[in-house]
Amino acid sequence: TCVDRGSINDTIVGAGTKIDNMVHVAHNVQIGKRCLFMACVGIAGSVRIGDDSILAGQSGVIQHMTIGRGVRVASQAGVMRDLPDGATVSGSPARSHREMMRAQATIFRLADILRDLEALVQERPRGG
Repeated sequence: TCVDRGSINDTIVGAGTKIDNMVHVAHNVQIGKRCLFMACVGIAGSVRIGDDSILAGQSGVIQHMTIGRGVRVASQAGVMRDLPDGATVSGSPARSHREMMRAQATIFRLADILRDLEALVQERPRGG
């Protein structure tokens, strides 16, 4: 784990925050109280993270983002925009977890839809 010292402003880790191994916290990051960062999280420079937020394994945040209080970032999510208080996000780019799960379910149905479409094309009379 590496917590870079600040270059312009201080890098701050709030009281009660837990940081797992293989986590990188870049320069000028401000982390609130009671946050939890699991293995392989990467936080780029000048990010602000509110109290009681969780970043699960292999998630990352690009520079200069603001993550609100009580935010939950799922494993392998890529945060590329500011997140409001209480948000739960997943995917890359990170979006609402509910929206991401619906999109994922749709992707898994595409093979069946394609098979049905191909069957319809095969049934179509030729030349007309």
